[in-house]
Amino acid sequence: MNWKLPALSVLSGLLLALPWLGVSGLLLLVAFIPLFYINNYFAERKNAYVPIVFWGHAFLAMLVWNLATTWWIGHATLAGAIFAVFANSLLMSLVWLLMHYASRYKKEGFAGLIFIFAWLSFEKMHFHWELAWPWLTLGNGFANNVKLIQWYEFTGVLGGSLWVLISNYLLWNVLKKWCLHKKCISPFQITIVAAFLFLPMAFSLFIYKNYDEESDPVNIVLLQPNIDPYSDKFDGMPIWQQHNKLIALAQNYTHQQVDLFVAPETALHNIWQNKVYDEDIVNQIWGFLDKKHPEAAFITGAMTYRLYEDENMATPTARRLKNGTEMYDAFNSALYLNSNREVAFYHKSMLVSGVEKMPFKRYLRFLEKFVVDLGGTTGTLATQNEAVVFKHNNTTIGVPICYESVFGTYNRQFVLKGAEMLAVITNDGWWRNTPGYRQHLSFSRIQAIQFRRSVVRSANTGISAFINQKGDVQEQTPWWVETSIFGKVNRNKKLTFYARQGDYIARGSIFMFLLMLLALVVGAVRK
Repeated sequence: MNWKLPALSVLSGLLLALPWLGVSGLLLLVAFIPLFYINNYFAERKNAYVPIVFWGHAFLAMLVWNLATTWWIGHATLAGAIFAVFANSLLMSLVWLLMHYASRYKKEGFAGLIFIFAWLSFEKMHFHWELAWPWLTLGNGFANNVKLIQWYEFTGVLGGSLWVLISNYLLWNVLKKWCLHKKCISPFQITIVAAFLFLPMAFSLFIYKNYDEESDPVNIVLLQPNIDPYSDKFDGMPIWQQHNKLIALAQNYTHQQVDLFVAPETALHNIWQNKVYDEDIVNQIWGFLDKKHPEAAFITGAMTYRLYEDENMATPTARRLKNGTEMYDAFNSALYLNSNREVAFYHKSMLVSGVEKMPFKRYLRFLEKFVVDLGGTTGTLATQNEAVVFKHNNTTIGVPICYESVFGTYNRQFVLKGAEMLAVITNDGWWRNTPGYRQHLSFSRIQAIQFRRSVVRSANTGISAFINQKGDVQEQTPWWVETSIFGKVNRNKKLTFYARQGDYIARGSIFMFLLMLLALVVGAVRK
């Protein structure tokens, strides 16, 4: 057996994984080259089983990537982690298999293009379908290299993916010509490759150096109660004690001017929307604002419920009360409160498959009872149809809840509705002390660049942080520490090119992919 090829597959997977583990994202610009070599090796062999053998090598590389970067999901759900790692690896490897078939039936240039367009189409699909999982979008690999990706304000994160794909393909062709075919590389080819590699970085550094935020500050306190989601949050610690801890953290800032307090995902429990004015914790927050900060507002995560007295008004996600007579919906919500007794709700819409919702529920409803409890309730949560923003005095705030902060296409809705800043509320303690919570923090840096919006982040167990419009983390809390921090961020009303145009790269890629796929099928049939 030729062990060199499996070793190259593993190498490709590791090169892809390292940027998610804290190493420079520049590794992504060469990470696919080993797989291109393997494809070239098998494309020259005409055995009928060759495509399956190649697919096995591609799957191994994608499996290493997925496993090395997202194994920590197993802390929350082992079965879910196994499924996510294998399913995502399979989908990614199918893109490679398509390219391999294209290499056998078409010229290599065609195969390279269809691979690029197919991969971008796959990433776009991963933002929208029932098993949405954009965590490993290639452009996310630069999340900790914000000085190199300032141009995301024009392209979004898929611009980074396109950069990775083109750079890998161009480098592979140069290396193949030089190393395998022993041919000279023309100055023109070298110039083209160098341009694709270095011009985006130079342009980004220029933007970074010259971008200045307009001074329009908001004074914000981020609360980090640090309640263990496994042993305390939903079982061990009494709800009243958790609520008191939140108020105590807020009271550390009674002598400072505060515009906004932000508390993490599910910081409040058992809030019935129909009776919100009677809830003890809601009245506690109002009392705190009345006495200490009458001009401030309080935004907090909450597990909320909506009762349907008329069963005909119940939604498909509604479940029945234990008494069996009334229906209700459960939400993972953000709650806005101010001293004028104004209340507003936003309900998380981008739910985690297999955790907060049962994917393909229409066909798999019988499995819904196995949905993992990561929010204080079991079964599929209810959602709302679109993002909404909270308005406080002269500030408009978008509040992505946890997983939503990874979705640029969804966060764009907040911005288009007037959000001048983003407040991410999350509970990353499910993943323990693993790369998961650090990755999640880094993705907020990308959102700051895409929309040129300051991002504040309140996390139950950390890391809570203030992020400026260039994606720099200005201040952050330690992990797994009960604390709170005060900071200022600037508002911004201007829309970036990406905010106005959305994922135009994906739209063009899908069109080209379908066109080329049709050409590939027709060519294969003819041969």
